[in-house]
Amino acid sequence: MAENIQLTSSQILSFAPTHFSGYELLDSGNGLKLERFGDYITIRPEPQAVWNASQSINTWEQQAHVRFIPSGSNAGTWRKLRSMPDNWKLTYNNGFQFTLKLALTGFKHVGVFPEQAVNWDFITESVTLLKQKTPQPKFLNLFAYTGGATLAAKAAGADATHVDSIKQVVSWANENMQLSGLKDIRWVVEDAMKFAKREVKRGNFYNGIILDPPAFGHGPSGEKWKLEDNILELMETVQQLLHPQHHFLVLNAYSLGFSSLILENLIQENFKKNYFAIGELYNVDAFGKKLPLGAFARLRSE
Repeated sequence: MAENIQLTSSQILSFAPTHFSGYELLDSGNGLKLERFGDYITIRPEPQAVWNASQSINTWEQQAHVRFIPSGSNAGTWRKLRSMPDNWKLTYNNGFQFTLKLALTGFKHVGVFPEQAVNWDFITESVTLLKQKTPQPKFLNLFAYTGGATLAAKAAGADATHVDSIKQVVSWANENMQLSGLKDIRWVVEDAMKFAKREVKRGNFYNGIILDPPAFGHGPSGEKWKLEDNILELMETVQQLLHPQHHFLVLNAYSLGFSSLILENLIQENFKKNYFAIGELYNVDAFGKKLPLGAFARLRSE
């Protein structure tokens, strides 16, 4: 039985790189971050990094292979400073191993959000515990992107369903499954809310659900998503999808000013749990500066 713990937002969960030696936040500041993904070092915009960097941008560019140059909104281009491929691989191993393809996209992302590694650990731990109750727990990843959480659940032995509205990133996640030597993940290209509501009507349940909704977004048929407007309806729908006795849930919210206390209220209102935690995810750079990367809430029934 899990401990009956409730954390407050002052008790913050940090990114622990124990199982992700391929990633490192080297420096941050001046609206930028310097990161190592495997053998390659990137410079990317980071609006949360409002402090001064510990090193000069010239020093950064001497280390980096590539820098993202914004051209409006999140779009832009990559300027290569040293030779590197357009895509490469990175492996995560916390006892359950999977591999991710990384790539230089036109929206500053590279195919992984490294701070989510602590949630991958929670997912694999939760699936392992649930297998004591049911041989193959059912897991649902909504707003699933390139599938790190999906792969973690599948590697731990779950029956995994992956839902995202963008066909290209679902194809990317499928490629990650193949790179990882895994199989039989269910791929769904659809608006997350529509899919969840239809699953409720079908009477389906999931033992584990992860939600990583964007601040703004659009479904494949033009459906509009705004976190503040739609999160309550989503949580009420997800509450009906979680198995009544044996379940876990992870909710992320990367939106400037979106407090973990909001997530706490949503969870308290809609879910029963034995273990419950809220807080912030953050990475720590090589100089000890903490870069916040979103609020989180997670729970486990037992």
